[in-house]
Amino acid sequence: MVLGTCRFELLLDDNSSLKGKRSVVVPVVAHLRRRFHVAAAEVDAMDDHTRAIIGFAVVANEVAHASRMVEAVMAWVDTEAEAPLGGYEVEYLHVF
Repeated sequence: MVLGTCRFELLLDDNSSLKGKRSVVVPVVAHLRRRFHVAAAEVDAMDDHTRAIIGFAVVANEVAHASRMVEAVMAWVDTEAEAPLGGYEVEYLHVF
């Protein structure tokens, strides 16, 4: 079993409140869960209204499948999220 994890940053430079941040983060996380069936959540920089750090995880039977899933999610984030992508980190763990 392979666990693929990804942590990415959305830049919210024009945002001035945590309420404004929430209006971007909540729809992104909900869309990732609904469309891609991944576990997703805001994982860091909770009190920083100028950036959002979101993490997600996928489970697959091989690295190639996990990699395709992570790439599909990141392609959507890069093109469809309401904030620009600042960067991301991916890690694959072999478990069991």
